[in-house]
Amino acid sequence: MVYKKQTIEVEGTVITVLQVDEADYISLTDMVKNFENGLSLIEKWLRNKNTVEFLGIWEKINNPNFNSPEFEGIMLEAGLNRFTLSVKKWVEKTNGIGLMAKTGRFGSGTYAHRDVAFEFGAWLSPEFKLYLIKEFQRLKDEESNARRLEWNFQRT
Repeated sequence: MVYKKQTIEVEGTVITVLQVDEADYISLTDMVKNFENGLSLIEKWLRNKNTVEFLGIWEKINNPNFNSPEFEGIMLEAGLNRFTLSVKKWVEKTNGIGLMAKTGRFGSGTYAHRDVAFEFGAWLSPEFKLYLIKEFQRLKDEESNARRLEWNFQRT
């Protein structure tokens, strides 16, 4: 896997964006830094039945190796008071690619594919989601402009 690390700033919060091969993953850990209850918000979001349903649909669309039978079992439990779900458990049971838990000294935390991260952003705050999308798009526009300039320079 090829990792490329960049950052964006959303409402005063610096958020890491990892490019893993061709896909962009946004740090959920960074997203919750300035919210009350911080990291526990990721756990609360993963306990939500609507979140599990969204993740399952996203995986079915984007992941040919998604383990649907395991997902169905998780879906049956979602919403119960005793239900808990971690990113690690999700990935192990379903072969999920929309979420990842990264460890190590640099860039550790919970990351989500940009589609999933935007959904999480909406759950945190509609305003936060809009700023997140705007800053992410600015980053992508800058990358695109840099590639265009590099191509024109090489052509010349």
